[in-house]
Amino acid sequence: MQPVEVQAVLQALERAYPHAGPQLKFENPFQLLVAAILSAQTTDKQVNKVTARLFAKYPTPRDLAQVSPDELEEDIKSLGLFRSKSRNLVAAAKMLLAQYGGEVPQSREELMALPGVGRKVANVVLSQAFGRDVIAVDTHVFRVTNRIGLVRARTPEEAEEQLTAILPPGSRGRAHHLFIFHGRYCCLARSPRCGECPVRGYCRYCDGHHGKS
Repeated sequence: MQPVEVQAVLQALERAYPHAGPQLKFENPFQLLVAAILSAQTTDKQVNKVTARLFAKYPTPRDLAQVSPDELEEDIKSLGLFRSKSRNLVAAAKMLLAQYGGEVPQSREELMALPGVGRKVANVVLSQAFGRDVIAVDTHVFRVTNRIGLVRARTPEEAEEQLTAILPPGSRGRAHHLFIFHGRYCCLARSPRCGECPVRGYCRYCDGHHGKS
């Protein structure tokens, strides 16, 4: 896809989803890190319900590091994978204290060394907490960008690399939210609403599957 078409796709999504933005609620990098770890296989809405109580109870890494994983499980048991998330959160809080003075590190490598933090979570934190020009590839971003034809990727890592190459500098964080909203409200996994798609004219999937509809 040519640069002018990439820009046109972003502009069309911007018109369709002007209010697209972070759905996880947080007030500092530590809260975003916790919320992002908790968000795996769970809706942002459910995470926000849990973190509203969790952040009041454990406002700092030091507070979280002092709780046992078993006790923390009780606070997050409404979320998927709560047992492993509990262990990872306590271990990550201890690592923040031991290695970073209780501060969230600002490099992808250091973030990914924290328990429970993969590349997607690391990029979310870098983008939303620290303003870095990176794109986090979740299931929505991966599906939408492959369908449109912005990437031809077999893995989220390949999608990230290709998107980083074609998205205009400074646009990657914003593009992340636009792709997610498009994936949630139009380009659905099972029944995409191609007839009302704002980027239908540029979409490889619509042209190949629904162009005559």
